[in-house]
Order: sequence, then C-alpha cells, then structure tokens
Amino acid sequence: MILAVLLTISVTACSQANKTKENKEMKKTLVAYFSASGVTKGVAQKLAEAAGADLHEIKPEQPYTDADLDWHDKQSRSSVEMDDKKSRPAITDKLDNMADYEVVYVGFPIWWYTCPTIINTFMEAYDFKGKTVIPFATSGGSSIKKACDDLKATYPDVNWKEGKLLNGATKEDLEAWVKQ
Repeated sequence: MILAVLLTISVTACSQANKTKENKEMKKTLVAYFSASGVTKGVAQKLAEAAGADLHEIKPEQPYTDADLDWHDKQSRSSVEMDDKKSRPAITDKLDNMADYEVVYVGFPIWWYTCPTIINTFMEAYDFKGKTVIPFATSGGSSIKKACDDLKATYPDVNWKEGKLLNGATKEDLEAWVKQ
C-alpha cells in the first residue's frame, strides 16, 4: 500500500514537472494590426482566437477619415503618406509588455501594393530582436508579396516568416496557418 502511494506521488510529480516544462515551451503570441475600415480588424480578431494570442490594435494618433483614405485624391492623407517613404504617422496605445512576446503577427490592409506607413511606425517603436514576426494582410486585389519584401528590406534584422493574404479566411484556414 505504501509503495502504491509513493508511486502515485512520484508519477504526479513527474506529470506536474512535464506540464511546467510544456508551459515554458509555449510561446506567448501577439496579433497586432492596423485597420482603416474594419476588414483587417475582423481577420485579426479571428487570427488571435485561432492562435491563442493577445490582440493589439495599432491606432493612429489622428484617426483616418473617409477623405483621408481616398486613394483617388493625390492630396489625401493616405496618398501623401504613401508617397513619402519617411512618413511615420504617430500611434497611440503603445504596448508596455512587448518584451513578453516571442511571436508577433503584424496585420494591415494593402495600400499601394505594400503596407501602410503606420506599420513602419509600429516596427520602429519596439525591439524585435529574438522575436518571430509574421505579416498578414487584407486587400481588395493586391498580393502581400511586395509588402513582405519591403518589410524584409527595411528591417533586415527581424526574423520574418512568410506572410499571408487573409481575405475571407475562415476559422479553419487560420487554425491551419497558425499550426504551420
């Protein structure tokens, strides 16, 4: 009887040690996104759920109006920002705990075949050393390739993983992508 009790205690202790080890091996994940119209926000919310990740909105200090987003108007705010490679729109709600995350998904709508300049503001606001960064995007017709190439060229020291365009992604699509 005593041996059975000792064996049970030993097995339980080993089991708890394995659970602690598994928890340490789980990587804390963040889904950070910028969304001008709400489309990317919806995808980001689903992705955070599929990944078991925290969610953070990259908010411009000055919100974009419909007029700001009029890409047909060369004088609109978005057109002017995208025409200036040095543009860094100010953001609010900076994360105090970025150091806690090992994996960061960065989401955005495709503007002018690439990411909006506010994504550069976000990338430059934090230290991504030792983190895995995975871009995702939504688009009315462009691919994510140029955006990924631009991010890799601008931030070559970041550990980038292949990005994905997530237009119309289902919960199952996102779960499969996260597992990759």
